[in-house]
Amino acid sequence: MQITPENVSEGLRAAGYVANQRIDTAIFLALALDKPLLIEGPAGSGKTEVAKVVAAMLHTELIRLQCYEGLDEARALYEWNYQKQLLRLQADEHQGLRWEEVSEHLFSRDYLLERPLLRAILAPHRVVLLIDEVDKADQEFEAFMLELLSDFQVSIPELGTIRAHERPAVVLTSNRARELSEALRRRCLHLFIDFPSIDQERQIIELKVPELDARLAEQAARFVAALRKAGLKKPPSVAETLDWARALTRLGVRELEAASVRATLGLLLKHEDDRAKIESKVGSLIPHPLSR
Repeated sequence: MQITPENVSEGLRAAGYVANQRIDTAIFLALALDKPLLIEGPAGSGKTEVAKVVAAMLHTELIRLQCYEGLDEARALYEWNYQKQLLRLQADEHQGLRWEEVSEHLFSRDYLLERPLLRAILAPHRVVLLIDEVDKADQEFEAFMLELLSDFQVSIPELGTIRAHERPAVVLTSNRARELSEALRRRCLHLFIDFPSIDQERQIIELKVPELDARLAEQAARFVAALRKAGLKKPPSVAETLDWARALTRLGVRELEAASVRATLGLLLKHEDDRAKIESKVGSLIPHPLSR
């Protein structure tokens, strides 16, 4: 695929992603300039989905590294398969082989467990590397990633330096649980994705749940937007909106009313405190259907 603004916009639409000019431009520049794209925003606003649709648009593999507290190089890059090495060592001992002969086999790629970062480096073609929720990883791991993002090569003592065949397209996401370093930010293009507007969310619902009545899709988008302004512990994500829309179709709901909304709140609100806060307000939050 030739990387042009028009092709990127068309590719995103073909992959079923409702974007805007800001998102289109950021993705185009990240691909055209071969720079990592750092996407920040609230949890559930569609940041991870960007990496998925970029992979679909480029017709390539998505390799995902899910970050968490305590993540280290071994879990992110590579480990040796000690169990397999031990079995090989025992077999070679029976044959009377010397350590010099044994170690040549034990520390080959056959015994290497490739974690996401090494898989992206060793891929024979360009892949999309998603480093998800990088803000959950420790600062030490963030420092390790800085070097990797600079040159996409890694040194394995037993094998030497391994360089990427083709630099991956890199997407990093952050829910802003902690402030990322300026050094990481300098290496990336930045994009902030908030929850979609009512019109955008309506388009997403109509695209992903086409069996839902258009007027009900409008109502659903407006109701979810009202929930997100209600000061909840966890506002509904776009994915949860879509789950709710699918549930409404299965229940045969044709227009939002208090009883059906209360019965299905568990698809939108995942904390009991949020549910208790909203349940008595449901009637006032349901919008009147708009003629279209």
